[in-house]
Amino acid sequence: MIVQISGQVKFPITLDPTVWIFDDRKLTYDEVFHNSQASSRKEEAEDELKRKSLRFDREMYQQKINPPVNKSLTRAEKELIKTETFLMPIKPFIHTSEPDPKVTSAVLVTDEGDYSIDADELGESLLLFSKSGKPLKEDGPVHLYFKDGSNKDAPITGIKKIIFE
Repeated sequence: MIVQISGQVKFPITLDPTVWIFDDRKLTYDEVFHNSQASSRKEEAEDELKRKSLRFDREMYQQKINPPVNKSLTRAEKELIKTETFLMPIKPFIHTSEPDPKVTSAVLVTDEGDYSIDADELGESLLLFSKSGKPLKEDGPVHLYFKDGSNKDAPITGIKKIIFE
C-alpha cells in the first residue's frame, strides 16, 4: 500500500510506509503523545548504540547516508519493532517533493472522502504507519495525527493520496 504526494509540487513522489519501520526518524506513539518512560528507554538504548558505533568508527570509516536507514538493530530494538506503535514525521517527505511556494492547502484523499487541510499544519503532522508492530491494512496505509494531539482520539484514516493545491 502506497501514498502519493502530488498536485502543485516540483517532484511528485510515492511513499511506501511499510519500509519506514527501518527508518531512524520514526517515533513511538508514547514519545509523541505521552512523552513518558519510552523516551528514557530509547535514550538508554541510544547511549549503548553510540558507544558501540564509536568503537566501530575508530576502526573503519562509515559513510553517512540520508535518511539514516542502515544502522544495525539491537535485540531490544527488534523487540520494540514487533510490539510498538510508530509514527513518522511527514515534513521530510513534503520537503523532498518541493511544493510550490504559493501552495496554501492540501487535500487528503481517503476511503471516506476528501479532507482539506492547511499545508503548514500538514507539514507539522505525523503519519501513523504501524500499530502494535503491524502495518495498517484495513484502514491504512497511514493515519494522520496533528502534532499537538488535538485529533489523537479521531485521526484521519485511510489516506491514499496527498494533493497540494
